[in-house]
Amino acid sequence: MLLFLLHDLPEGLSPHELAERAGVTRATITGLLDGLERDGFLARHGDMEDRRRVSVRLTAKGKAKTRNLFNEHTRWIGSLFAGLSPMERDMISDLLRRVWQNTDAGSMQSAAVAAGVAP
Repeated sequence: MLLFLLHDLPEGLSPHELAERAGVTRATITGLLDGLERDGFLARHGDMEDRRRVSVRLTAKGKAKTRNLFNEHTRWIGSLFAGLSPMERDMISDLLRRVWQNTDAGSMQSAAVAAGVAP
């Protein structure tokens, strides 16, 4: 999850932002980050202007692992829908879209669309 959260963010995120987005405590995130950093998937970077601030970013190894995981996950999700007819896939897609709109991310996108700032 942490690798996916960092994937499209070259500037990274702070540990507390990662904890928030992953739905874990700050204490838990420290242990998770320690393990991922030890394994070479991410690095912590200090802020040049404010030494108290830390940004967590993927390393090249982390980016490669994230791409591989994403591709595997995409294939797995695709296999779940392989036995459905086009009409059934459209129906489930519509239902999942409606469920997603009830999440924080869906609500934020709906508000952005209503305000004319998102596609």
